[in-house]
Amino acid sequence: MSPQGQGIGRREFLTYAAGAAVGTAVGLRAPAGAQPPDPSTILNHSPNMEYRRLGKTGLWVSAVCLGGHWKRLQAAEGTSGWDLPGEQAMQALIANRTEVVSKCIDVGINYVDACAGGEIMAYAEALRGRREKMYLGFSWYESELRFPEWRTKAKLIEGFDNGLRQAKLDYADVWRVSALMTEPQPEADMEAMMEAFDVLQEQGKVRFLGLSSHHHEFLKHAIETWPQISVILFPYTVNSKELPQDSLFEAVRAQDVGVFGIKPFASNSIFRGNSQLDSPVATDDDELARLTLRYILGNAAITAPIPGLINTHQVENAALAVRERRGLDLGEQARLQQAADQMAANLPPDYQWLRNWEWV
Repeated sequence: MSPQGQGIGRREFLTYAAGAAVGTAVGLRAPAGAQPPDPSTILNHSPNMEYRRLGKTGLWVSAVCLGGHWKRLQAAEGTSGWDLPGEQAMQALIANRTEVVSKCIDVGINYVDACAGGEIMAYAEALRGRREKMYLGFSWYESELRFPEWRTKAKLIEGFDNGLRQAKLDYADVWRVSALMTEPQPEADMEAMMEAFDVLQEQGKVRFLGLSSHHHEFLKHAIETWPQISVILFPYTVNSKELPQDSLFEAVRAQDVGVFGIKPFASNSIFRGNSQLDSPVATDDDELARLTLRYILGNAAITAPIPGLINTHQVENAALAVRERRGLDLGEQARLQQAADQMAANLPPDYQWLRNWEWV
């Protein structure tokens, strides 16, 4: 969707949006209309981290959270992790995720989003013995709404229960159900999800309901129709802007819904390097990652971006972005535009759908 007929082009509106942020609050701040509670009530609080209210859940989460996906992960010298034999690969992955989660806890990050069975199993192990340090977003998508055989109340409950049992978890903070990606989920499926959530919440197995989708209009309809939904997840990149009129964010504010921004780095399409510490452009890519996070956090309706962080250095870099000034100067605006153009040119075939998220 784009604001055609309103006389605003992509470059002009990006410059306007970034420029409007210059001179606004610098450093740590609360989202508009909400004051942070006593720090002692914030999970895993760090004085060096900003915390934002996750909509009507009432939870306060770190301004950057941990996305469940990982890309270009090196589990051992000279390997991708998955090049190892099956069980060794999983153990190497768990070791990496445990190290990353430990660093997240150190810097005050307090939410991790896991949206596949393998991710849940890895993060459940990484959080073993310290579950109280981080909120967990849970979606075993293989047994949720994307597949016809899992679209009834009974099957959704069964799938959720099976996931908890396999991961040896007692509960999830947010059941962030993975809906159909690029088309609306049928109403009957949504009603079945609400009924399943009511049962699971009453049983104490989940606290809040979330929804992940790549379809603007469906997400808007969903949060306006089903008040049980208190969190949504959708893409927001360097190329994303809020529509001047009829934006999804209007519904987000009206319904007091928390927002996690997925794909902030557009599947690494904004970077020149390979995400490894010895890359010759690692410093430039680190700066661009921080610039991207600062830009996204300039939209107070977004609770937090959730990048997939593959090592402790990337965790520290993301935490540093939160502490840097929020406004962008003219040079940074130009670099952000360059990154947006690079992203558009580098998007792999299976991520072309991100182009639909220029205007939100």
